[in-house]
Amino acid sequence: MKREDLNDMLWFLAVAEERSFTKAAAKLGTSQSTISHTIKKLEARMGLRLLTRTTRSVVPTEAGERLIRSLAPRIEELETEIDQLMEFRDKPSGTVRITLSDYAQESVVWPKLRPLLRNYPDIKVELNSDNGFRNIVEEKFDAGVRLGESVDKDMIAVRIGPDWRLVAVASPQYLSSRAVPETPQDLVGHDCINHRQSRAGGLYAWEFEKNGREVRVRVDGQLIFNTSYAMIDAAVAGYGIAYVPETLVERDLGAGRLIQILDDWSPMFPGYYLFYPSRRQNSPAFKVVVDALRV
Repeated sequence: MKREDLNDMLWFLAVAEERSFTKAAAKLGTSQSTISHTIKKLEARMGLRLLTRTTRSVVPTEAGERLIRSLAPRIEELETEIDQLMEFRDKPSGTVRITLSDYAQESVVWPKLRPLLRNYPDIKVELNSDNGFRNIVEEKFDAGVRLGESVDKDMIAVRIGPDWRLVAVASPQYLSSRAVPETPQDLVGHDCINHRQSRAGGLYAWEFEKNGREVRVRVDGQLIFNTSYAMIDAAVAGYGIAYVPETLVERDLGAGRLIQILDDWSPMFPGYYLFYPSRRQNSPAFKVVVDALRV
């Protein structure tokens, strides 16, 4: 079948459905004379009269009815296939790059994205674990994840996690030979596992708070890491006291591998936020990721 024959048959179906050349012409966006001429050419090529024309209506002939029964299901099937193909046009796809800390990745972001990605196979996510503060615009990240207090004011911030706190922990082995600290100042005489801050390059001063009183303590010890997981491993091995996110040591505390100290001095910190430039043109894939992470 020639392409022009298929097009003419589509016009024939429109006339048969509307029972009017005028209405069919309006539906197809053409003139009545053009569509009438097209149907006459189709009938001439087929050697069959397809429509019976009267002054008041247009009715398919027996041959026309048979052609309708043959064409209509196939056209409907074709339209369905095209509609399904068009879904790919609006289906979220592409890569979303996010910079975040190892703790944010393991505790908040990855648990939420893991089920999402199974439903969106065309979305790719790059999670760049870095405990420093990256310039997401200059380094071409789509977004970053940081604590609420660390997000720049000119960024859009979307809360993605609950408030959390740091806790001081040590192994029973370590505490068996040392006095248990009762105040943050007592940490000065202990072996503490330090945390190197990537952005400033300095060591993190441990922050405590009790009854409105805030205390920052600079501790010392044999080990310095820039990741909480290594600090926890060292604490379990008896190398000293670590100050780490509470959720990361719940199992170790429950199993007795670690003991929590200074519990009443451990303050809550603002939860994690996803942040990105306010002028960013968001892709469908990025919007899907943001909605999945949003609290």
